[in-house]
Amino acid sequence: MLLKIDHQTRYQYTAPVTFALQQLRTRPLSSRCQTVIDWKISLKGAKLQTSFVDQHGNHVDLVELESGTEEIVISVSGEVETIETNGVLGRHTLAMPLWFYLRQSDLTKPGPQIDKLIESLDAPDRRDVLTLHALSAMILERVAYKTGQTGIQTTAEAALEHAAGVCQDHTHIFLSAARELGFPARYVSGYLMMDDRIEQEASHAWAEAHIDGLGWVGFDVSNSISPDERYVHVARGTDYRDAAPTTGFLVGAQGENLVVSLQVQQ
Repeated sequence: MLLKIDHQTRYQYTAPVTFALQQLRTRPLSSRCQTVIDWKISLKGAKLQTSFVDQHGNHVDLVELESGTEEIVISVSGEVETIETNGVLGRHTLAMPLWFYLRQSDLTKPGPQIDKLIESLDAPDRRDVLTLHALSAMILERVAYKTGQTGIQTTAEAALEHAAGVCQDHTHIFLSAARELGFPARYVSGYLMMDDRIEQEASHAWAEAHIDGLGWVGFDVSNSISPDERYVHVARGTDYRDAAPTTGFLVGAQGENLVVSLQVQQ
């Protein structure tokens, strides 16, 4: 499937930026499940300093914001050809060892809520792909998809206790429980072509877990599916912070207003 993506993120401030460095993880790379045909990034209020591939295999653009700017616009667009793999991405090829993805982060650190979730999991083997499908279904049953209930700092424990969240929260809960069960697991950010709309409010997030005999397998808890040809992978990491489209620091900026425009279509 050939997918076309147009994504613009606009940051507006009430006070000028004095200095800022930002890491952009907005450029997908070709892999077993996708081929990047064309991809462009344009910046307003910032300039590219360098680019590199990080420890998780993500393409990173390091940009410096122009001093005195009160508006930053990051625009990405391109075409990506995807194939159906039933969510299976295959063997681990990164230099980063598999055991690294067994480590919990501040956002996925388990507590009483995660422990209760695992205890109620109806999966006798607890080491196969069926275990993770059962986990995914249980999370969606217990945590309703609701916007405006959580934020980027919300932990897996908090979202599970609150019983509401978005794809980021579903993914963090899945990662926390999967790691406790002994599966290396990682966070994925990217795009999903919706069947009923072109315009979207945000990019998407899902999880990947490494299973003996299969390798990495994707799980989109929010949509109860393993990613298919409608998905474009952009970045991966231990949690949202590793795979966020934009991370960094700003000096002087105040009163941030964020406006996102996103279209994903065949």
